[in-house]
Amino acid sequence: MKRVIIGMLLMLAAVAASAEVRVAATVPNMGMLARVIGGDAVDVTVMAPADRDAHYLEARPSMMAALRRADVVVAVGAELEVGWLPAALQGANNPRVQVGRTGYFEGAAHIELIEAGAAADRAGGDVHPAGNPHFYMDPQRMAEVGFALAERLGRLDSDNAERFLENAERIAAMADERVAAWLERAEDVPGAVLYHKDANYLMRLIDAPILGYLEPLPGIPPTARHLRGLVRDLDGRDGITLYTDFQPSRGADFLERELGWPSRQLPNQVSTTADDAEEYFEMIDRWVEALASVR
Repeated sequence: MKRVIIGMLLMLAAVAASAEVRVAATVPNMGMLARVIGGDAVDVTVMAPADRDAHYLEARPSMMAALRRADVVVAVGAELEVGWLPAALQGANNPRVQVGRTGYFEGAAHIELIEAGAAADRAGGDVHPAGNPHFYMDPQRMAEVGFALAERLGRLDSDNAERFLENAERIAAMADERVAAWLERAEDVPGAVLYHKDANYLMRLIDAPILGYLEPLPGIPPTARHLRGLVRDLDGRDGITLYTDFQPSRGADFLERELGWPSRQLPNQVSTTADDAEEYFEMIDRWVEALASVR
């Protein structure tokens, strides 16, 4: 009898585990959002490392394996993952998570994107005609995506639909509470030169000026000519250079030598295991503090 009871308990545990919605998130920020919204009702695998540029990854067997098991893929969208996600989806051969199915979710499809409408011409660099995909640097837009994700997860797990919505409301309230403090902290900052357009949403959110980009065109590495032009245009002004932990320091170092500007290298993704919103908000805090350090 004891063996029978143990067997039944193990079977029930297996059923409970399989009841979790299996999520394959493309990048750590989307994985964090899925864990915050889904709580213990989801099992999240993040496919892209936190310290790599999601534009330029290649489809790998580990990505295909995650997608093969998944009930839903949670992507950024707006072609951020276009270089690898379609190939990984094809290799996974999982009909549940193909484009157009309930199990395919793109955050960018549920919010208003900035910088939309660029011509799809590679002569202009790594352009995104649908709009700037880096909305995850704006916590309020992330909260909007959170509500859409809660609705999608609720379609896959109706028993927890109300809880998913409550979690989305919670992260939205946290974002709204912090924005006021960020605006106050960043008031009258001189602005920053960015490496890429990956912090544009945050700069717009806190009304901080963008003074230029180290890239001459999106996705094109800094050139000596372009950097000299930045120095000429910014000579005599105050500011800071901000770039991410996967972008090279060469351009920022040049501006520091020529203009005397400080520079900061900062993450724009949380860790792959982040399971609450605090790590995400702390990441945004670091960007705001860097901007506020120059007055």
